[in-house]
Amino acid sequence: MTNNLHDMQAEPVKNKLMELLDEVLQHDGFGEIRVEVKILKRRQKEVILHCGKQYRFVVESGLPGQA
Repeated sequence: MTNNLHDMQAEPVKNKLMELLDEVLQHDGFGEIRVEVKILKRRQKEVILHCGKQYRFVVESGLPGQA
C-alpha cells in the first residue's frame, strides 16, 4: 500500500521528466536537464527538475522508519 502511494505521488515527477526529455531531444541545439533531490521532514523529499525553468515536487520518501 505504501509503495502504491509513493508511486502515485512520484508519477507527476516522472511524467514531467519524460516531457522535458522529449523537448530537449526535439530542440535543435544544446539542452541540459538536472535533477536535484532534497530530504524534507516527515518522510518527504523535494524533487527539483532544472531545465531552463525549475519544476518542484514534494513526494513521500517511502522509506520506513524515518520520522
